[in-house]
Amino acid sequence: MKKKILFFEDLGKKEYKKTWKYQKILFDNIIQEKINNISVQKAGYFLFVEHPHVYTIGKNGKKDKHLLVSSDFLKKINVSFYQTDRGGDITYHGPGQLIGYPILNMDYFFTDIHKYLRLLEEVIIHFLWKNYEIKGEREKGKTGVWLKNVKNVKSRKICAIGIRMSRWVTMHGFALNVNTDLQYFNHIVPCGIYDQEVTSLKKELKKNDISFQEVKHMVKKSFQEIFDVEFININTT
Repeated sequence: MKKKILFFEDLGKKEYKKTWKYQKILFDNIIQEKINNISVQKAGYFLFVEHPHVYTIGKNGKKDKHLLVSSDFLKKINVSFYQTDRGGDITYHGPGQLIGYPILNMDYFFTDIHKYLRLLEEVIIHFLWKNYEIKGEREKGKTGVWLKNVKNVKSRKICAIGIRMSRWVTMHGFALNVNTDLQYFNHIVPCGIYDQEVTSLKKELKKNDISFQEVKHMVKKSFQEIFDVEFININTT
């Protein structure tokens, strides 16, 4: 069976609001194609990006409860804040964190939002095990990827996931902590879950730094395998 085609673009380092607007353009284009019944070869887009320091919160998130610092403090530490149109609660994006934004026409895949979320998790679980023999796992009733099964050690979240889906078109996606400065999570209740620890690939492997380019390559490959797609590169940094 012929593989589905996605246009892949690595945006490099890009401010959150600009990336959000760009996602929305691609998202709206696919929806218009569907409304106008235009037949196209592509099944969507897949973007990589690394954001400057920013906190984002989902449409049903609780800023007053889960953002633990004031707006003045955010300005002082040079962190932006955005209320977004994705699902999920509050999270942090910043340097050393790999963001993946799949903007997919799910008519080419399947029309099941829960299956889609589980496959996004599977991309990261597959990546962690295949390349580092780290066992990523799911937490019942939650979205994302955790590391656990270590006696007397709490589950540590390594990847957050939050999406928007309309007319079976997706946007937003996952945030994988690679070389992320985890101190920034101290100012929020990550994903609205109290008493949760956050980790990174760098912390788990006990290394000074992980090659970001290598991680990009490996995550891209895992996405390709799990979603059974082919990529056409638009532009790579």
